[in-house]
Amino acid sequence: NNLLRLLLVVAASCVFYMAWQPIYLLLLLTSAVLDYSVGLGMARAESKRAKRAFLLLSLCGNLGLLGTFKYYNFFAGATADGLATLGLHVQPSHLNVLLPVGISFYTFESLSYTIDVYRGRFVPVRNFFKFAFFLTFFPHLVAGPIVRASDFLPQLDRRPPLSPGAVSEGLFLIA
Repeated sequence: NNLLRLLLVVAASCVFYMAWQPIYLLLLLTSAVLDYSVGLGMARAESKRAKRAFLLLSLCGNLGLLGTFKYYNFFAGATADGLATLGLHVQPSHLNVLLPVGISFYTFESLSYTIDVYRGRFVPVRNFFKFAFFLTFFPHLVAGPIVRASDFLPQLDRRPPLSPGAVSEGLFLIA
């Protein structure tokens, strides 16, 4: 069953991702829900302006999360240093958290999806679990490469060919 396969890989990918820091799964799922919803919103939007607003929501949400976790401390320190040269001494707060694994990869993959939908190059996915599969797929989640939804998602509609040799080889590679 295709739905069972989707659910199994999404669940396995989430478990794999939680091995690093379980709470960060919320960030990944936030991006998934945000951009899945944005894609559907763009499909229903009747004007270019409404589509642009959905795209802006996606950009702000995703880049906001990325910027907060990856670049906040850098920019806060640089701002404090810049102000110090003007004689203003501030002590910025420091975000003391581990960097979420793969945040850049899944952020840019998710954004490429919404940008492609915005440009009309890709029809938004109607099944949330297909989109979650795309975004959480563990073989490329933490180290890339960044995969375009238009290349990846159509493959989910084709049943993978199974043969005893392919299963044997796959189990060998896993072991």
